[in-house]
Formats: sequence, structure tokens, C-alpha cells
Amino acid sequence: MDTSIFEDTRPYNDNEIPAAVNRLLKDNYLPLIFNYLFPDKKEAENLLKILKDVRTVKDFQLKIMYRIIWAIINKTSSGLTYSGFENLNDEKKAMLIGNHRDILLDSAILQILLTDHHLDTSEITFGSNLMSSQLAIDIGKMNKMFKIIRGGNIRDFYRNSVHVSTYMRYAITEKKQSTWIAQRNGRTKDGNDTTEMAVLKMFTLSSNKRFVTNLLELNITPLIISYEYEPCVFLKVAELYVSMYQKYEKKEDEDFQSIIQGIIQWKGNIHFVVGKPITEDELKECDQLQKNDKFIRLAQIIDKRIYDNYRLWKTNYIAYDLLYNTDTYTMHYSPSEKSDFIQYMKNGLEKIEGEYDELENIFLKIYANPVKNKEL
Repeated sequence: MDTSIFEDTRPYNDNEIPAAVNRLLKDNYLPLIFNYLFPDKKEAENLLKILKDVRTVKDFQLKIMYRIIWAIINKTSSGLTYSGFENLNDEKKAMLIGNHRDILLDSAILQILLTDHHLDTSEITFGSNLMSSQLAIDIGKMNKMFKIIRGGNIRDFYRNSVHVSTYMRYAITEKKQSTWIAQRNGRTKDGNDTTEMAVLKMFTLSSNKRFVTNLLELNITPLIISYEYEPCVFLKVAELYVSMYQKYEKKEDEDFQSIIQGIIQWKGNIHFVVGKPITEDELKECDQLQKNDKFIRLAQIIDKRIYDNYRLWKTNYIAYDLLYNTDTYTMHYSPSEKSDFIQYMKNGLEKIEGEYDELENIFLKIYANPVKNKEL
């Protein structure tokens, strides 16, 4: 294969890291980021010194990103728990398909947990819409992110889909790198984690092999992340509210603002699960169906993995009982916890322009939908 076709897509190679490091060190935002994450001035200064000596992708991930992501978790969460890492091994790379709640943290948390389990980090999809600055591009590509082009007409969309599918298959089967991709185009905004059939169809575009062989080669492995407090929840509420009445148009720096809010906002507990890979028998079951139905059934299997492994928190149970005016889940929370959650909701919704009852309905559904899905 002529790998030069991936020059504009792939992450940085080791020989490109020194130049990227020099650019980072000249960026005015980097010291601000380090100072926020590491209030101890000496610790922030020490990290900048370490960065000066980074020469490889592995150096950057282990010496810089690993410390940064753990700092975010320690500063803005009650703790991180996990399970299922026995379902991964470096001998058989995987197409890691995850539910997607936070632009940065979903895949970043995966990387530090892979490191802690003595596994190689994965490559990560990186939407072209997020490449808003040289700083974002450098940090992304130094962290094994590869570009997916967003937007364009139908012809562009198909061509770009074939290209990224080809790159991911190349990464898994030839580079021997697992890849992370979201189960849908963009984050789950309404708390209802569902796999888009188009994403699964895209996987197959890079091979002429039959359905089962084609997808078995990719070793599709679901990932599930559950936050007690939904990242950027009030931004999501505002977007969903506007979308009820008109086409939602993103502001120029909106994705960047979502990244920042996702970093600094309180998350409560976080739980991460590596689900069992999709089996040959499951793919054969899908293959018995007509073309589109194959992908619909595969999406259902992935969704079931996600729903079964999603960790529900008191916030989910409180929202469900409030939304449906029940006391079904009162054993999972106290009256004071319910009162605190209601106040948290009111404080955020009062800052959003719109009909309060509709905003409240949207907010509660974001937290309640995972409970409904787990009941199925």
C-alpha cells in the first residue's frame, strides 16, 4: 500500500515531535493550561522542563499527557473506576468503538488506562472541526490522533469515509495500532447512546471481503464511559432547545469552549468499561439478514453491550424519578441528594434563554435516558 495517501490524515511520527515541541513551547496558552492543572508553580515549571526534552510520541504520552489527564481527573472528579481490560491485548489490535460524552476526556481516559494496564495506547479519531489552531493540531497529532474530515457534500462525504476507513484498517492490520472512534458522528447530546449504522457501514468500505471476514478482521470492541455529572450538560441543553425550533448553528469557537468546560467542570464519579469484542457468531447472525438489516442488527448488539455496562449514578436515578414523577429509584439516593441535584439543575438552567419547563425536560432526559436504556 502507498502510505503517502495518509500524509494529511495520520498522527505525527517520532521525527516530527521535536519541531512540534518547539511550537508548543512558544504558544502563550500552554503555560496557562499547565498553571491551571498544576497550581503548584514548581510542578507546572517542572512539566515545561520535561516537555523541552520530549523527543518521541511515547515520551509525550507518558511524560506529559499521562500526568495532565490524571491531574484533570484528580482535580475534577470523585474518582475513576474501570473494568474489562482483560478483553484487550497487544497481540490482537482492535477497532475500539465508544459511547461519546466528552470531546477530550473519553478517549484521553482510555489512553491512561491502557498505560496503567501495560497496553499500547491507541490511535484516536480527530475531527477536522477541532483543528482550530496549531496548538490543537500539535497536541492532537502528538497524542496519536488522526484526522476525520467533517462536512462537505455527499460525494465528499463518501470519499472521506472510504479514506478514513482505509486508514483505520491499515492502522489495525499493518501498523498494529488499535483505533478509537465514537459510535456516532459527534457526542451523545441527549443521554441516549446509540450506534449509527453509517459508522458501521464505513468500517466495511476499506475491504472487498465478505461481511463476516471484513468486520472480524477489525476486532470491533465496544467501550463504555459513564460520568456522574454529564460533561457540558448545560451547553447540550441549550443546543437541543434551539434545535427544537430551528437549525442549530455552532459558534466559531464552540468546540474549543466545550473542551475547556469538559476539562474544568466537576464530573463526580467516572466509570470506564471495555466490553467484550463482537464475536464471529454475532457477525454471522447479522449476516443472515438483508444488507441494511445486517448493520441495524450489529448496531443493536453494540448498543446492548453499552447499555449493559453503563454505570448508573444517583444523578440518573433522581432525574428519572423527577421526569416521570415516580419514586421507583428512591433507594439509590437520599432526600438531601435529590434536593442538591434539583438546585444544581436550577442554577444551570436559569442561565439559559428559553422556556424553563422545556429546558428542564431536556435536562432530565439527558440523565434519565441511560436508566430507560438499561431497563430494556
